[in-house]
Amino acid sequence: MTSLRTRIAVSYGALIVTVIVIAAIAINFAFRSILFDQAKLRIAATSEQIVQAVDDARNTINVFEPVAPSILLTDRPNLDHWAGPSTYVQIDSLRGYPEAKSTNMGSLELAPPTDFRSGDAHFEVLHAADGNDLLVLDRLLRSAGDPIAIAQVAEPLGNVQYVLRRARTILIWSAVGGALLVFAASFVIAGTAIDPILKLTEAMTQIGSDQLDRRIRSTRTDEVGRLAAAFNAMLARLEEAFARERRFISDASHELKTPLTVINANAQLLKRWGNDEPAVRAESLDAIINESEQLAGMVSGMLTLAKADSGDSIPKEPLLLDRLVADVVAHARPRAERKSLVLEAHLPAAGAIVVGDESLLRQMLSNLIDNAIKFTDSGHIDATLTMRGGSAIVEVADTGVGIETETAERLFDRFFRSDASHSRTIEGTGLGLAIVRSIARIHGGSVTARRRPGGGSVFEISLPAASPTVIET
Repeated sequence: MTSLRTRIAVSYGALIVTVIVIAAIAINFAFRSILFDQAKLRIAATSEQIVQAVDDARNTINVFEPVAPSILLTDRPNLDHWAGPSTYVQIDSLRGYPEAKSTNMGSLELAPPTDFRSGDAHFEVLHAADGNDLLVLDRLLRSAGDPIAIAQVAEPLGNVQYVLRRARTILIWSAVGGALLVFAASFVIAGTAIDPILKLTEAMTQIGSDQLDRRIRSTRTDEVGRLAAAFNAMLARLEEAFARERRFISDASHELKTPLTVINANAQLLKRWGNDEPAVRAESLDAIINESEQLAGMVSGMLTLAKADSGDSIPKEPLLLDRLVADVVAHARPRAERKSLVLEAHLPAAGAIVVGDESLLRQMLSNLIDNAIKFTDSGHIDATLTMRGGSAIVEVADTGVGIETETAERLFDRFFRSDASHSRTIEGTGLGLAIVRSIARIHGGSVTARRRPGGGSVFEISLPAASPTVIET
């Protein structure tokens, strides 16, 4: 049973059928109890009439005539008066021998009580060979406190059993019909619930990796509609991811093509004229070295991005962020001074702690400061550490060329350059800011860029701050 529709229909149908069967059994027992209780009430009422007649007879005769109640009980007209069309009356002696019975009993004779205790009224069912069972009430009769006879009042159960058989037949056929109807309705209901999922599945299977721009149309607002919306959202994310990967491959191919072409061209020059022309040899070797370094930097950046993308495997530990900022600024200051730039660290949030990988966080800060140095020709660069809420904020502000608002977010894309003309005049792999964003993300933080009032740019990194108790200062 692999079909979800079948499993739902059978499970639902089996549950309802079980309820129907239990209800039918309960109704049958309740109906049987009602019929038997009614029969008991009828013969109990007749028994009370006999007891009352014995008491009345005793109160209306002379106390010296104690035999009068016995005569009353053996008088057939009296027995016929107590009896009815479906009620039998039989009077037995105290030893259990029949002494009188109503006319409607004919040759029928009730057996002596089998479980009768003196002073009790006892119901029992006598089973007849012809199947016409009897419900019998045995009752001890007293006169002046002394037992005088046993009254047996009986009612045939044929009508009760007939009604019960009819009721059982009706209940069985009703249960069977209800079960068939329930199973049919279950398949219809299950189909109504499953068909949209089947259509959704069919639509999903038709969407391949080259059709990620397609979407599933659904106007439903139930769970199926939410599933379609979630699938569309997943398609959008996949489409964006595939687009980024295609763009990355295209950009990487473009970025790798130039240094490889330069290396190949200079290698050809060396092969042809390297032995005869020392100047050509020196120039070609310098070009090959420079382009090889460019390639090595690009490969290193890609490896760092790959490491950042698998952030779950990166070991993390509590670190003092102010020490990292100060150390990175100190190492970058000679490069800034070569361009006559002032590079300073401002640490009003000294003691701020983050949990992360020291080498990656150091590279993240270094990339931001190196980026500021590359695009700043004069002025100063400030690295500031502050606290905002529960986050440690590192701002790197420069007085360089600034950034355009519409390209601020794209600055962190791989190989993106705001000015294509910078692609070869300003050294770099085009991966620095992408690495900054990846490292920030795997540490639970973020990075943004904005234009600085008065000129220049501000890059802001936000990282979750840890409690001072996680590290010994």
